[in-house]
Amino acid sequence: MISIKQKQDCCGCYGCVSICPKNCISMEKDSEGFWYPTVDTSACVNCGACERACPILNPFEKSKSDICSVYAAYTKNEQVRFQSSSGGLFTEIATYVISQGGVVFGATFDERFNIVHTYTETLDGLEDLRGSKYVQSKIGNAYSVALKFLKQGRLVLFTGTPCQIEGLLSFLKRDYENLLTQDIICHGVPSPMVWEKYIEYREEQSECDTKRIFFRHKRQGWKNFSVNFVFKNHTEYIETLKKDPYMRGFLSDMCLRPSCYNCHFKSKERKSDFTLADFWGIQNICPEMDDDKGTSLVFVNSDKGAKIFDAIKDSIVIKEVEADKAICFNSAMIKSAHKPKQRENFLGDMQAHDFPQVIQKYCKTNILKMVCRKLYSGMKKIKRIKNEKHL
Repeated sequence: MISIKQKQDCCGCYGCVSICPKNCISMEKDSEGFWYPTVDTSACVNCGACERACPILNPFEKSKSDICSVYAAYTKNEQVRFQSSSGGLFTEIATYVISQGGVVFGATFDERFNIVHTYTETLDGLEDLRGSKYVQSKIGNAYSVALKFLKQGRLVLFTGTPCQIEGLLSFLKRDYENLLTQDIICHGVPSPMVWEKYIEYREEQSECDTKRIFFRHKRQGWKNFSVNFVFKNHTEYIETLKKDPYMRGFLSDMCLRPSCYNCHFKSKERKSDFTLADFWGIQNICPEMDDDKGTSLVFVNSDKGAKIFDAIKDSIVIKEVEADKAICFNSAMIKSAHKPKQRENFLGDMQAHDFPQVIQKYCKTNILKMVCRKLYSGMKKIKRIKNEKHL
């Protein structure tokens, strides 16, 4: 049976829960707010299915030959682009899938603004799946529901973090021609407990329940995006990533899942059909694609993905780029987050003290300076790549 001896060895993908033939595995939250599997030993038959479905215990072999092409891209639909976190490429791919009678899976808010995985069969339903959500999403039964659609012959697009995509593939055990997968360049997944504490704090400040949340509002531009809460009393909160306390905690790496500090899924070679991300550093690589409205970095990782990408080309603006240059400014594709020394103290205090006090105590890093350091590091790497090519 599945047994988690070290928490960094579990990414919380729900693969073991989904595949158990006796339904004797459940996911329970620990004190930090992350889910881990618990086995009802009285019902377990020791079949080993749970271990075989674990993407960390059974990693996929990755082949460099699978990489097809890399692009800077954004949708020509200005409204969709404004509502998207980056360039709107998820919506374009998902719209194609829906137009073929398909189903799209992704992360959304539930009634209390927890992040959960769900699906839609309609274009209107894509609105809830659009946009980044900086909390670990609960997969729940999404893998099993996706399998039912696949067996019906429906085209399925399943989106998520790299560990969630590999969890799905481990659960399915075989390739389906009617399955498309799309992962992201993931910084790491923050604790749902910290997110719940932040919602409580914002509602206390507003003295009202939340109506809607945007993690990536572009009112002040794409590069200087804002966290936005809309409340039921018609008031709102909006603050840039440099000042919003939740984003300060997230970007300081204080509240990430233990497995994120030694992520098993950081690689240029992905088993997904697409990898999407913000194209940070676009102004240094393709300045003509940079208008501060949002540009996507798109890795097309398979022939299946290439066919879909070709089908949507008329609806997007694209330019092919060199993968190594793009990764220079988006190093989270291949590098795990650094674990802060005070991480455990931060999460311990978060359980017992007020949200703003804990953020102020532990997250004093100037976010703007951190971003500038990453950009400078990326420019140095590009210069080195150019020099190497001239040798």
